[in-house]
Amino acid sequence: MEILTDHVDDTFTITLNDPDKRNAQTPQTWDQLFDISQQIPNDARFLVLRGNGKSFSAGLDRAMFTPDGVPGQPSFMEMAAQNDSQMDDTIAHYQRFFRILRDLPQVSVALVQGHAIGAGFQLALACDLIVSQPSALFALKETQWGLTPDLGGTVRFMEALGYRKSLELIGSGRVITGEEAYALGLVSVVAENLDLGLSQLIDPLRAVMPEALIDAKSLLTGIAYGEEPWVAERRSQTKRLRHLHLHTLMSEQ
Repeated sequence: MEILTDHVDDTFTITLNDPDKRNAQTPQTWDQLFDISQQIPNDARFLVLRGNGKSFSAGLDRAMFTPDGVPGQPSFMEMAAQNDSQMDDTIAHYQRFFRILRDLPQVSVALVQGHAIGAGFQLALACDLIVSQPSALFALKETQWGLTPDLGGTVRFMEALGYRKSLELIGSGRVITGEEAYALGLVSVVAENLDLGLSQLIDPLRAVMPEALIDAKSLLTGIAYGEEPWVAERRSQTKRLRHLHLHTLMSEQ
């Protein structure tokens, strides 16, 4: 996928640019995003993540679920053949960008239109804040594919929603709108015009001293952000991938 970057005044923007595929993601996407995150200019106070076209990101490239996978990248079936240590390292590598946003001094904001499904929803959740169109559609559909979220989705849900609502939404993969996501506290601002919604959200943050905003973010993430959930996600996904691999082998016999 082509990923565009732009730096204007105090805002650094990352744009997913594969609209024909609704900005479907692959492991290479996550490596690109992580590399970009290491090059954000020091004078940028805000990081904006958005997608070109009709959708923010409709999730993983479906080819990842096939034995052949995406050319040049491992398929889920290849991952399932790894031993536990190798698979843990692989998933930890994929999680890097989804984790690093909380450690950056910039306040990150996802601008969501159309679809934010699966990995797309987890990418938006990785940001500190979300601006969404009211009609945007969100879902963690991993369980419907026989998997579990492993890119921070469970971490963010538990932070925002607690156990019961997290179980209902992750367990079912139910689709919610931007309006419902706002009511649940997952979305910070709902606006038809995402750029106006972004200004509404970050203009008050611009009014405070940069160092105070950085320290406030650091304080809050230190309280809320633990390591253990990430390990739990990797172990859960390892189990699911092995199950899918076994099921595929049995169906081919």
